[in-house]
Amino acid sequence: MTAAFTPHAILVTGGAGFIGSNFINHFMGANPGCRVVNLDLLTYAGNLENLTGVESRPDYRFVRGDICDAPLVASLLTEERIEAVLHFAAESHVDRSITGPEIFVRTNVLGTQVLLEESRRHWQANKSADFRFLQVSTDEVYGSLGATGFFTEETPLAPNSPYSASKAGADLLVRAYHETYGMPTLNTRCSNNYGPYHFPEKLIPLMITNIINQKPLPVYGDGLNVRDWLHVKDHSRAIETVLKKGRGGSIYNVGGNNEWKNIDIVNLVCDLLDGRLGRQPGANRQLIAFVKDRPGHDKRYAIDAARIKRELGWEPGYTFEQGIAETIDWYLHNQEWVAKVTSGAYRDYYEKQYGR
Repeated sequence: MTAAFTPHAILVTGGAGFIGSNFINHFMGANPGCRVVNLDLLTYAGNLENLTGVESRPDYRFVRGDICDAPLVASLLTEERIEAVLHFAAESHVDRSITGPEIFVRTNVLGTQVLLEESRRHWQANKSADFRFLQVSTDEVYGSLGATGFFTEETPLAPNSPYSASKAGADLLVRAYHETYGMPTLNTRCSNNYGPYHFPEKLIPLMITNIINQKPLPVYGDGLNVRDWLHVKDHSRAIETVLKKGRGGSIYNVGGNNEWKNIDIVNLVCDLLDGRLGRQPGANRQLIAFVKDRPGHDKRYAIDAARIKRELGWEPGYTFEQGIAETIDWYLHNQEWVAKVTSGAYRDYYEKQYGR
């Protein structure tokens, strides 16, 4: 692959979700000459209000649709002369995968295979043009670490939840399309993301939202599970870097160099919001409620992101302390957005606008 790949048109799947919408906002700001087509089914976590800053631009197009719809995918690739597919679309909540794994297999495995197959046909029909397929994945495919060590790109896959197993299956399909067909694929595996537009079912936005509303703060088990945290804006920069500079067939781990125990995250958010909400020091910690641990709950994730720094020059720009303060302030200043996504009211508008 060349080091200066600059596509004229890209297809982003799941671009109304948390990471996808942040990526589109970043990418369109940094690459004004590139057309962005956003394909999203607008399930519960997809919200077009995340993209109000770009929705009226002539170089942006939104299409409501399913990544499992092969004719739709094929038509978009051809009509828009797509030169890169950035695949964010996924069912992503571990708890939901435990109670209903079927949709995770359909979306994350079958959906990825449909995208790969239609992308392969499109690429082979236009071999004179440059092309990339970038799979956005997760460190959860590696399983769980002990007290020491880090996930590298060579760490064997050992997923422990239906969600992570479905993502691992998708990653293996991406690898297979590169090895079998020579298709120019890329794969990123990131640590836990945080930042603006995060649906409030995940740890950080849930804690912020519950503290504001003085609701219990559920913490699994003893709260000592460790995660590496990556600001979504740093992740967006990393994906852009891999798209433009990455070597075909390569995997790149993307981490924030920010290992935190879950309970320490919760305590920090509590303390920062004590001051912002004018509450007594320690008041928000009283809302913490330890609950039964999640089945198959991985104890520790930690990313070794040396390859992407060494080969492509990317490294995170946010410290966690800076990023979490900025994130808390975003949620405080965007309570109307939070109210709409938690109530589901925004979905009624989408049904009228785009149909089911």
